[in-house]
Amino acid sequence: MNTPTSSSSTTTAAPLPRIAVLATGGTIAGAAADATNTAGYQAGVVGVDQLLAAVPALSTVARIAPEQIASVDSKDMAMPLWTTLAQRINALVAADDIDGVVVTHGTDTLEESAYLLHLTIKSDKPVVLTAAMRPASALSADGPLNLLNAVTVAANPGARGQGVLVAFNNKIHSARDVVKTSTYAVDAFVSPEIGALGWVQDGRVEFQRGVVRPHTFATEFAIGADWPQVEVVLSYAGVSRLAVDALVSAGVRGIVVAGTGNGSIHASLVQPLADAAAQGVAVVRSSRVGSGHVMRNGAAADDALGFVSAGSLNPYKARVLLMLALAAGVAGPVALQKTFDTY
Repeated sequence: MNTPTSSSSTTTAAPLPRIAVLATGGTIAGAAADATNTAGYQAGVVGVDQLLAAVPALSTVARIAPEQIASVDSKDMAMPLWTTLAQRINALVAADDIDGVVVTHGTDTLEESAYLLHLTIKSDKPVVLTAAMRPASALSADGPLNLLNAVTVAANPGARGQGVLVAFNNKIHSARDVVKTSTYAVDAFVSPEIGALGWVQDGRVEFQRGVVRPHTFATEFAIGADWPQVEVVLSYAGVSRLAVDALVSAGVRGIVVAGTGNGSIHASLVQPLADAAAQGVAVVRSSRVGSGHVMRNGAAADDALGFVSAGSLNPYKARVLLMLALAAGVAGPVALQKTFDTY
């Protein structure tokens, strides 16, 4: 009689995704002397290791590879740091052992940095930005949960191919659409024109729509050492032409006008801007309103004046796109308009 032999098999669980967390400073890394103080604090003083230690649940979501890229208040964001950040992300997403990247950032210029990365990162791996409205030292600090959710999104297969994302207050936004709309509320970021892409809560990620316009590796843009000088001019009651004249004299390559309403421009600005366009300065009409889109040849005779419509991009994102377009050699209102219509 044969004696049956017993055998046992073990199943090895798939390793958790490896997510790089790049810290740049901001309120999420801010600290104040008093835990009840949510406004008077110093940004960027808490290091990435301390940020991660405050969220032990991260170890159940991903294997974290932390890096401290900078420790700045994002109001002071500058082009050299943009270059460093974009180049480092591109290097990381090119590596086989990195599945995604999370960037902790200040809220003040997050929408600009996110859109820049959306247009210049050359990978379909998830890149997710997050931030906080309350410093790390505050009662009910929102940074730890935002960080956990950002890593959860970056580790989710559904985030792949969506371009650069922003995870904030349980919502997932496209970098192209998201804007900051409050000076203090923890739900400070919205996508006012077409809404968030989806949501993240308690480890669950759901995308309810996808990103349509080209981004990341589908763009013609790259990060270089030289940034064309592009400035923003505001249109308002009683504005003079002084700012436009000064910028043109200083040799700027482009001017974005934050117009009223549908990108309408005060009469005192129209002629100097038209003169600037005739001299080869790129002039882009955007709106200071906060939502909606600027129609070409709507509130101004763009074709006759040589102006470009920013579409639904706010003035600050329009500036990012214009800088990248000029750096890529896109020239003239016709070609620039095609660029703004595409991205």
